[in-house]
Amino acid sequence: MILRSLTVACLIAGAPVYAQAPVSDVTSGSLSTRMAALERMVEARANAQHSVQEQLDLLQNEVNELRGAVELHSHKLEQILERQRELYLEIDKRMEAVLANSANQMTMMSQQQQQGTYQAPTPQSTPSSSQPAGVGENEAYDRAVNLILRDKRYDQAIPEFEAFLQSYPNSEYAANAHYWLGQLLFNKQEWAASSAHFDKVVNRYTDSNKRADSLLKLGMIAQNQSNLARAQQLFEQVIREYPDTSARKLAEPRLRALKAN
Repeated sequence: MILRSLTVACLIAGAPVYAQAPVSDVTSGSLSTRMAALERMVEARANAQHSVQEQLDLLQNEVNELRGAVELHSHKLEQILERQRELYLEIDKRMEAVLANSANQMTMMSQQQQQGTYQAPTPQSTPSSSQPAGVGENEAYDRAVNLILRDKRYDQAIPEFEAFLQSYPNSEYAANAHYWLGQLLFNKQEWAASSAHFDKVVNRYTDSNKRADSLLKLGMIAQNQSNLARAQQLFEQVIREYPDTSARKLAEPRLRALKAN
């Protein structure tokens, strides 16, 4: 009995030795490390994105500055080109007025010759029309124009324009040069030569601001040559293709006169 009691006492006394051991979290350190690594990755990515965004903003600002500079220069260039167009339009108007006055003088001379009251002017020597060496495109064109506007030497202007076209056949002023040759020859009543130059303006330089006037002059030449059907066709073309031009205003009364006859 005493032995059984001792055995039970020993078992009770040793019970704490066999109690359940506490469980340690072997994964807590690893998870914390991984979380810290992820946080560092996210932070690095955020910093990289921020840096890229700053670079993009900087590039965008530079692009905007360049775009503004281009727009400014384009505007200034357009102003220069517009001024150049205005100057050439003014030159063309002055040339038209001078040539119209020349045509009126030739008509008066013809009437005086018929009446026997005309006295021919003393002929003046004219310099060679060959262009001096080193003359550029603009200078050559201005030289020919000045013979009409400034010097009023219309006959001398003809070979000057011809020399200009021979030297610069692809010039931006080629259409104008052909037109003024046609006009000068028109005033001399050289219909075939005049018509050839106006034809070139009409067919080669379809965007030229002289095309409407060239069509009108071709109609007037056809009318002077008694080719009335051709004249009517050309006047109608002017009215149809260029309704908002002075050429239309000049073509309309001529067309009405043709239809009335």
